[in-house]
This record gives sequence, structure tokens and C-alpha cells, in this order.
Amino acid sequence: MFVLHLFRQFSPFTVLILIISTLLLKFQALLHPVMPEALANQFVFDYILNTLFFFFHDNKTMFTALAIFMLLLQALYVNYISIRHKLFLHNTYLPAFSYLLLTSFHPAMNMFSAPLIANWAVLGCVNLILGFNQTSQPRKQIFNAAFILSLAVIVFPQSIVFFILFLLSLALLRPLNLGEWTVGMMGILTPLYLLAGLLFLFDRVSLLDTLIKWHSISIPYIIRPVYFFSAVVGVSLLILIGLVLLQTQVAKLTVYVRRAWGVVILYLILGMSVMLLSISSSTSAFLFLMPSVAFIITQCFVVEKRKWFSNFAFYFSVILLIFCQLAFTHQST
Repeated sequence: MFVLHLFRQFSPFTVLILIISTLLLKFQALLHPVMPEALANQFVFDYILNTLFFFFHDNKTMFTALAIFMLLLQALYVNYISIRHKLFLHNTYLPAFSYLLLTSFHPAMNMFSAPLIANWAVLGCVNLILGFNQTSQPRKQIFNAAFILSLAVIVFPQSIVFFILFLLSLALLRPLNLGEWTVGMMGILTPLYLLAGLLFLFDRVSLLDTLIKWHSISIPYIIRPVYFFSAVVGVSLLILIGLVLLQTQVAKLTVYVRRAWGVVILYLILGMSVMLLSISSSTSAFLFLMPSVAFIITQCFVVEKRKWFSNFAFYFSVILLIFCQLAFTHQST
């Protein structure tokens, strides 16, 4: 109960607790560091890796530490998004904790990878999208959101699915305006145009073909059934409870916040789609699903009328994580 109370506080001291929690949650990843996940047909990420290899060489501990540091920053950014768009009645650091907790369920999410970098762009885009209906400069914000999301596609092509999130959000949150839709299309195409221009100057235009060459979609063989079913059932249960609790809060929310939650639900569905498209080639793609899930399961931790339930949900999630980590390690040996 005391630990949950700490994360409910919104103070600089809680950030220190969050950092300590990161080290505890990611201890297994730090204990067993791995090299970055290099995928075929991703030349932009290859350039990023080559730059980092110049500094880190083959030091897998440094790569893992960098990935965990980036996850901590992403957790704080997820928390910032929840506060800026008033997704919860009170400001807390529980969304950040939820994100760190969820990204600790599978070791692949703690390695340096293309989805980890692309996730930054997707989060930035979602942050802008949630402000579409309250901005005084809609065209500027729409262009920036589309531009940032296009960068994610360049780094990790399967994230192109999130263009559906951008287009549907534009339709739902803004009145129909041809000029705004045109600006959005320009934002999508500008990074691709600049990339094509750079590749043309260096006579590497053939690399553009790699952006549309995806791995075939297939269902991976489950080699750790105890871990897999425990994680899926446990997290799915938390999501279901979070959605039910969200439904009970709808009457207390403003129209803008309701629409924002609608975008989060759509974000969850499309994040799941990206994960399914990518899981056969990169299990790190689970990361695209984690921010929306973090928002939803945080509902389980912020219940005020039934504090016994929020405490139960909090410790259930922690125990589930420990069990899944032990099951994954045991079935790996």
C-alpha cells in the first residue's frame, strides 16, 4: 500500500523512486545484456547502429543500458502525455510506472532496436493528435504530427499502420477541412521526399526498395507456453478491468477527454496490429502496444473509492511480472 501511495504522489521525489524502480524492474535485463536487434531491410537503423558501434564497439552492457535509459525517458513522456491531456482526474506517476512494468515482461523490449527508436516518433505523434481539437494552430500541429509519424515509418516500416490512427483521429477530432487534410498529406510525404533526395545524391536510391520489403506474416512457434499464457492472460485481465473502470468514469470526463480516450483505444487496436505484423521478425514490436496499455491499466491503480482493489491490482501486476520473468528464464535453460 505504501509503494502505490508513493507513485500516486506528483513530486520530484517520486521521480527518484521511479528511477530506483527502473533498476529493479530491469535488473534481469541488466544482468543478461544483449546486443542490438539488427533486422534485414532497415538501412536507416543500420546507420544508427554503425554510429553507436563507433562509441560502444561490442559492449552489449552499454547498448542495454542505453535502451533502458530510453525506456525510462519514454515512461516519463507517457506520463507527460497523460497529464497534458488530462486522461486521469489527478496527476500521478502511475502511467510511467505502468509503462516500465509492461516493458519488463519480455527481454526483447529492453534491447536497443528499431521499434524502440520508432516508438519515440509514434509517441510524439500521439501527443500532437490528442491536442488536435484544442489547438489554435491546427495546420501546424497536423503537419508536425504527420511529419513525425513518417519518420517512424522510415525507421521501422511496419509502423505505417499508425497512419490509420492519424487519419481517423483527424476525421474524429477536427471538422472536415480540405486544407488541413492537404497539410497532413504534405507532412506524411515530406520526410520520404527528403530521404529519396538524399539517397539520390549519394546514388543509393535502390535502398528505398527495402522500405516496402517486409517479412512474411507468420505466427511464431510458442516455445515457452507457461510464460506466454501467464503474460497474455494476466495483462489481458488488467486491460479488461481498466476498460471497465474507464467506462464507469466516462460521465465525469469532459468531451475533449472522452475523445482523447477514444484515440487511446484506437491506438491500442492499431498497436496490436503493428505487433502482429512484426512479431515474426521482431519481438521488440511489442513496444508499440505498451503506451496505450499503460494508459488503460493505470485505471486499475487510480481507483479511489475502492483503494483495496487498486492495491490488489498493483501487487497482482508486480507478482505477475516476477512470475513471468522466472518462467521465461526457467524455460530458456
